[in-house]
Amino acid sequence: MKDVLVLVEKFSAHPDSRCWYVAWNPAGTLMASCGGDRAIRIWGREDGSWKCKDVLQDGHQRTVRKVAWSNCGNYLASASFDATTSIWKKKDGEFECLTVLEGHENEVKCVAWAPSGNLLATCSRDKSVWVWEVDEEDEYECVTVVNSHTQDVKHVVWHPTQELLASASYDNNICIYKEEEDDWECKATLEGHTSTVWSLSFDPSGQRMASCSDDRTVKIWKECENEGEKSWKCVCTLSGFHERAVYDVAWCRLTGALATACGDDSVRVFKEDETANPDQPIFSLAARVAKAHVQDVNCVSWNPKEAGLLVSCGDDGDIAVWRYQEEP
Repeated sequence: MKDVLVLVEKFSAHPDSRCWYVAWNPAGTLMASCGGDRAIRIWGREDGSWKCKDVLQDGHQRTVRKVAWSNCGNYLASASFDATTSIWKKKDGEFECLTVLEGHENEVKCVAWAPSGNLLATCSRDKSVWVWEVDEEDEYECVTVVNSHTQDVKHVVWHPTQELLASASYDNNICIYKEEEDDWECKATLEGHTSTVWSLSFDPSGQRMASCSDDRTVKIWKECENEGEKSWKCVCTLSGFHERAVYDVAWCRLTGALATACGDDSVRVFKEDETANPDQPIFSLAARVAKAHVQDVNCVSWNPKEAGLLVSCGDDGDIAVWRYQEEP
């Protein structure tokens, strides 16, 4: 391990509460965070440090678990334990609640926008994944409810270029969905983890996907073609690095570095061996901060525009901004 993660700044984002998630806007200039205090906070740089620019309150009655920016950066979606998803629209520099999406039976665990901005996916403890269509009048309509998991669905993520959706669940599996004749269907179930799959992240090309689990491993899945049939196969397992559950994984679109958030209070960065066979990739631990947070680290997210800029948040309610520096 020669590379280093340097702490740029750490600040209290959700005092006396967990900070569950932090997401960069597409321009990399703002962050949105959410937590157990039911609030969403918007953070921006001011005089070299991060300041709270806006607090979105009254949108939810319970914990806000995830936030997601639309590709245009003008919309923010928030998923809550109150069984709703709120859509916020930026107007004159401020966010207002546009609509509240209802339908899930209980906690909504994640929300994600498709690259086109016309589709939104939500998932819930009710074991379902919902796909919503958005029209030009900002009207949202549920077009499909998929029940491919047998347990709580923790995470949904869209492919970076295709309208392909992946979900991760408490049932230890990952499901891949595609639209067939106006209906979204589960096309593949990826088995391999031995406990809850907490998060997923596609690589920049979308040909590979990383998954992280309660089983303390990270798996790399690759889309393979065999006799015209496409399928996802596990080509690498990162084991022995994490001492507790791995709650989040983030694949940097700019550098290809892989970051993880772990229940052992650490943030780690893995680097791929570029000389290895792409069908048998090798990742090595490049950097680790042992006490990145005082408690569990819940989320890691790479800045989409500034290479090496990483943000994390944890049960301590803090956000930490890191700079990943590779040894020349």
